[in-house]
Amino acid sequence: MTNLLLSFAVLLLAAVLLSSLANRTVLSTAVLFLLGGFLLGDGVLDVIPLRPDDGIVENLAELALFAVLFTDGMHAGWRDLRSAWRLPGRALGWGLPLTLLITAVLAHYVVGLGWIESLLIAAVLTPTDPVFAAALVGNDKVPPRLRHLLNVESGVNDGLVLPFVLIFLAVAEGADDLHLGALASELLVGIVIGVAVPWAALKLESTRWFAVSPKYAPLNAVAIGLLVLALGQATHGNLFLAAFAAGVTVATVGEEFREAFEEFGELVAELLKLAALLVFGALLSPTFFGDVGWTGWVFAVLALVVARPAAIWVSFLGSRLTAREQGAVMWFGPKGFASVVYGLIVLESQIADADEIFHLVAVTIVLSIVAHSSTDIVVARGFDDEREVPAWFRKDDRGGDAEESPGPRGERPG
Repeated sequence: MTNLLLSFAVLLLAAVLLSSLANRTVLSTAVLFLLGGFLLGDGVLDVIPLRPDDGIVENLAELALFAVLFTDGMHAGWRDLRSAWRLPGRALGWGLPLTLLITAVLAHYVVGLGWIESLLIAAVLTPTDPVFAAALVGNDKVPPRLRHLLNVESGVNDGLVLPFVLIFLAVAEGADDLHLGALASELLVGIVIGVAVPWAALKLESTRWFAVSPKYAPLNAVAIGLLVLALGQATHGNLFLAAFAAGVTVATVGEEFREAFEEFGELVAELLKLAALLVFGALLSPTFFGDVGWTGWVFAVLALVVARPAAIWVSFLGSRLTAREQGAVMWFGPKGFASVVYGLIVLESQIADADEIFHLVAVTIVLSIVAHSSTDIVVARGFDDEREVPAWFRKDDRGGDAEESPGPRGERPG
């Protein structure tokens, strides 16, 4: 643990010193931590040897994903979601299942996995993560509707895909009972906790018996997030849907707390994200990559450059997105912490292909982090001269006019 903490501190200092350069170039702090973990992990320098079954690996990845979804939800209050739902709806209603199916076909015919195992790995790799496209979703020059689309899609699809991961995993294990009722209950409990806890806390603050001082205002959302996390774990509710629902509720009910929490909360989420990347990188080694085989690398590339682009192209036909906007949505479907967590769930299972699936998931995530976090600033700069036309300004997207919703903000982390 000491070596892990020391390694993280050194890399964090390097990232801070290079952050200004990273904001202007393709240099990525995400790649810095991933590469640092690889070099310091087992198989190279052996400074922080970790195994996938070590508790810190799954716990840190899960915590980082929770923090990311909570802060993402804060960037999109209920009014924002309701007023501009058509584009995210296309991505989730059509893009998500099409991406899953295309990825499954690639896994079956390129790698040779069985159909159930192919559907399982496709479900693991379908969720997207805006963390590795931060320069795009955090750039005010990028049209708000595009930032809103990517942020909402990534916030919701993690929870939507989880039931499919668990169902396909149960089928692969040969389980007679798929526990569909339990899965539905898990999703519902997560949403209820994510809405009820922030709503109750913020309503208490508005009574005459309680008041939050300016000094503690940023901690209010932190306390709410921790309570949602604890209750979600205690009740086995879906943590990821709970996190996003909690962020949306805070943004809807407590606008002033969203503003107070924004900078502090994003820094906390950033620390967790970078720590998770370091740990994930430490799981990798030259031997690990060598075990993938050439078909595995071909699959990983095709999963990034064929599956999502083709699915999004079909999903957004007739959407009135500009060619540049649609191209950005097609390309930026980065794989991130949700895929890491789901991949670890598969690895801990008893199915015969668990190790092969985890290898394929890992190399796809690595390629995604390198490709997407190194090209987001390039694509974002292409919008510098574009005229911003928010989706909620268009009557065909919501049936009326409205004020612009705030898009995700913050420095480029990767």
